[in-house]
Amino acid sequence: MYYIYVLKSEIDNNFYVGYTKNLKQRIKSHNAGKVPSTKNRRPLRLLYYEGCLNQQDATNREKYLKTSWGKRYIKNRLKIYLTG
Repeated sequence: MYYIYVLKSEIDNNFYVGYTKNLKQRIKSHNAGKVPSTKNRRPLRLLYYEGCLNQQDATNREKYLKTSWGKRYIKNRLKIYLTG
């Protein structure tokens, strides 16, 4: 399984979208400052994830979630959580 995930920075409240084969380890790496794109945005909180059966589907889904339509999808999917 591959996982697409959405993290939220507690510093700037922005989202980060990525994919991985090991979700727990990847989140730990982000929060330990081992990922250059998020090391200055810690702490990060996991908001959402999806599972895919192969890497190609995961990378395609990650690319979609990084588009304006994908960002809108995430905000609609998490509407109650984000406004609550």
